[in-house]
Amino acid sequence: MTLKQAYAQAMERLYMACIVLSGAALVVITLIIPYGVFMRYAMNNPQSWPEPASVVMMVFFSFTGGAAVYRANVHIAVESLLNAVTPATRSAMLVGVELCMAAMSLFMLFYGVHLCQITWQQSMAEFPGLSVGLVYSPIPLAGALTLLFLIERVWVGHPPADSVMYSDEAVELE
Repeated sequence: MTLKQAYAQAMERLYMACIVLSGAALVVITLIIPYGVFMRYAMNNPQSWPEPASVVMMVFFSFTGGAAVYRANVHIAVESLLNAVTPATRSAMLVGVELCMAAMSLFMLFYGVHLCQITWQQSMAEFPGLSVGLVYSPIPLAGALTLLFLIERVWVGHPPADSVMYSDEAVELE
């Protein structure tokens, strides 16, 4: 097995972990919001924790799911401009997109770590034992994941077609 194949396999496992964890967060959100509504309106006993808990889960779902969406190439892309230019210009534009993704990933990673560090000692009012820095930790995590998936895309190429939930074309808006 070559180093590229090993890296691609590791990225496939990481991708699956992103999907599973994001899906679990979505299931938790789906369960706790109706619980909160039921307790408030049917039982007349409002709970303070379902809404902030769902916000915490949504932060996690959004950032880890976003990294998985990038790897699977199922994000929304407006390709009208790319289709209107020459192949050489298109290639240059696609390189520019990857450079912008690298810059955004590095920004999320480094400034996300800084955000987590400065908010680590703060706690959420609804969850006194939960650090705000921990709540924000999906930001640098997603930056690192997206950067790893970007390295895979540039070094190894797009994930193979037999990759779980991979699409060779982004959803297009024209």
